[in-house]
Amino acid sequence: MTWTAPDAIRTDGPLAANERVMLEGFLGWYRSTLLQKCAGLTGEQLAVASVPPSNLTLLGILRHMAKVERIWFRQRFAGEALDPMYDPAQGKDADFEALEPAKADDDYARLVEECRLADAAAAGASLDDTFTHGGEVYSLRLVYIHMIAEYARHIGHADLLRERVDGVTGA
Repeated sequence: MTWTAPDAIRTDGPLAANERVMLEGFLGWYRSTLLQKCAGLTGEQLAVASVPPSNLTLLGILRHMAKVERIWFRQRFAGEALDPMYDPAQGKDADFEALEPAKADDDYARLVEECRLADAAAAGASLDDTFTHGGEVYSLRLVYIHMIAEYARHIGHADLLRERVDGVTGA
């Protein structure tokens, strides 16, 4: 039986709340929106590229966001010593280029798990908590803002990719 990405329920972010709740809510909305853009597609469909020479695919975006969640929340903010998610020998764009449609279910599950682990890494921390990376000091607040921006950029790509795959458009 061919795996297809499960239906995803988009979580609504709050319209009035404190800053932490708003940031968590909007990040959750973007996370669930990406999963919704993939719902009902097979691994092969998720691996359909947009237009040459771009290597963008929905599967690549799933893999990329798993990597970004891991790097920003767990490695940089929480200071976890983790191996690279993808084989460095495959290049810096392995998340976009080293696709295996037959293992799309693993990539999907990895993103879901990395989101859970990212939330756990930030739980109980203050938005004002900081870490140093590349000689610069960053706050957890910046991590949330960066991740929301990263998802927003890729959700735009996902809209176009989904339409290319099967014509589905919309929110």
